[in-house]
Amino acid sequence: MKPASGTRKPYIGTTRSLVLALDVGTTFSGVSYAILEPGEVPKIHGVTRFPGQEHVAGNSKIPSIMYYDANGTMRAAGAEAENASVVAEAEDEGWVKAELFKLRLRPKTMKLKMNGMRLAPLPAGKTAVDVFGDFLAYLFRCTRSFIVDTHANGPALWHAVEHDIQFVLSHPNGWEGAQQSKMRRAAVYGGLIPDTDEGRARIRFVTEGEASLHACVLNGLAADNPSGHGFIVADAGGGTLDISSYAIRGTAPLVIEEIAPPDCVFAGSVFVSRRARAFFEEKLKNSKYGTSDALDHITKRFDETTKRLFRDNKELQFVPFGSPLDKDLSVGIRGGQLKLTGAEVAALFEPSIEAAVSSIKAQIDASGGAVKSVWLVGGFAASPWLFSQLQERLARYHVTVSRPDTQTSKAVADGAIGFYCDHHVSARISKFMYGVEYLREFDPKDEEHNARKHRLFEMPSGPRLLPDAFDCILARGVRVKESNVFSRKYCTEVTNLSTLSVFEVEIWCYRGGDVVPKWISRSSEDFSTLCYVRADLSPLAGSAQAKQGKNGKTYWTIVFSIEIHFGLTEFKARIKWVDNVRALLAEIVDILLIWLLRCAGSNKVVSALWRPRFTRLS
Repeated sequence: MKPASGTRKPYIGTTRSLVLALDVGTTFSGVSYAILEPGEVPKIHGVTRFPGQEHVAGNSKIPSIMYYDANGTMRAAGAEAENASVVAEAEDEGWVKAELFKLRLRPKTMKLKMNGMRLAPLPAGKTAVDVFGDFLAYLFRCTRSFIVDTHANGPALWHAVEHDIQFVLSHPNGWEGAQQSKMRRAAVYGGLIPDTDEGRARIRFVTEGEASLHACVLNGLAADNPSGHGFIVADAGGGTLDISSYAIRGTAPLVIEEIAPPDCVFAGSVFVSRRARAFFEEKLKNSKYGTSDALDHITKRFDETTKRLFRDNKELQFVPFGSPLDKDLSVGIRGGQLKLTGAEVAALFEPSIEAAVSSIKAQIDASGGAVKSVWLVGGFAASPWLFSQLQERLARYHVTVSRPDTQTSKAVADGAIGFYCDHHVSARISKFMYGVEYLREFDPKDEEHNARKHRLFEMPSGPRLLPDAFDCILARGVRVKESNVFSRKYCTEVTNLSTLSVFEVEIWCYRGGDVVPKWISRSSEDFSTLCYVRADLSPLAGSAQAKQGKNGKTYWTIVFSIEIHFGLTEFKARIKWVDNVRALLAEIVDILLIWLLRCAGSNKVVSALWRPRFTRLS
């Protein structure tokens, strides 16, 4: 099988275009891009020169850090922010360092275990979205400079494409619509796109797991996997381990399907560093090297040396951090090096390794044993200890672990461009259960119903109903192709046509397992609002048919459907209804096709919202 670049089709657009993939990682970030020329096969390039790294040829990653002054102005970012002169100025001027800011966008359901340490406060007057947007803006400026300086006739090239650049933003597997909404707002804040429907449509999302899959395909790794056999792409990054399972269903063209719900755990390399910082603090608490500044420096040197090289838990390990004159034998410091046992260092890795093995094992089980291999990518994948431990511990499940011999740290950015150009994944597995609240008919013989009797609701047509019933539209673990639509029909009743206004329906996500719950528990962490779907139903007032209800009361029935589209990397939902005036034409009128940028997390206010109660139609 050829790598994807060998089977990629020529660009079919009529004008030159540019697609940028911005991979904002927890600890390091990078950018890849492709210039789309009509009739030519797109080629992936990486931004390999950033400010502050001019002396390092071909470095495609920069630290995800920034400094802000007291006014909330970003003063330095990326590799520049680690320059000794910038660090000194930051200390003298009291600048605030922003790091690990990506973790602030995480879903509330994803808990962080920081070993007692907390994320540093945000700069004055800045939200997490603002900081993310500032960093996107920095990456965008660096990319512009690189393209203008690197390509022949670079200024003219940029001028031709700058108003219609397509963006692909990658994010952890565990992020959902609300996080995508925040990232879109960050892109607007950072000036990447205008705050218009056309501008927002230029942003696409891909999970880090799926981007890593495309990177593996680009490197020809799919050629080593027999068609039908399952494989796992394990993206071990700075913050998260993103675990995704796939199988090849066709080779000409290459067709890949997801075969298990993807997983995401906070167990990346930064948490090894956090555990190391806590360990050093305890070990050195009675030493002159136990100050906050000394601990920060020792931890940084551990990151740069020991953590990256560690491979044997039976050998002594050393953290070189000072000069030959630094010495404190009582805590194992001699000649500017802190001595550690191999077991001590291994213990710092252990929670992350255990989390990775547990997640991969769950994927193997969910795939029905179809998984035969694991491809390890991402910056953390370069760790010899992580790699060897996964090989050793997964061998009992008859699974082989391998990693590409190319630069795995830029897999997500390259793979995001591959996702845009090649789009190999044709089906995905729903990770959770999705549905709506509806009114369930009251059954006086049911104990559960009687316990809720105090909340009885009566429709104008007469039936007595109970609120908070959950109707599952899309179940967990369902194989969803991009063309699949999941739909249910409902109806509501109104006694006054003037109440027909902006209609809003809440889409719920249930994370509690495979059994469909009967009721929505609003206080449970298993339930959360995924998004709201809105539509203006006032045009129906002219065609709705009046009916006589209980006690001769007049009412009107409004029938509508709720559709869920889940086959793409972005969830979307819509409301549909039939206009009686056009019924002879059997015309279905789409009220609203709503993306999650207008759902949970939106800062837009819609007046006169109407949240009707409705029943389910069979």
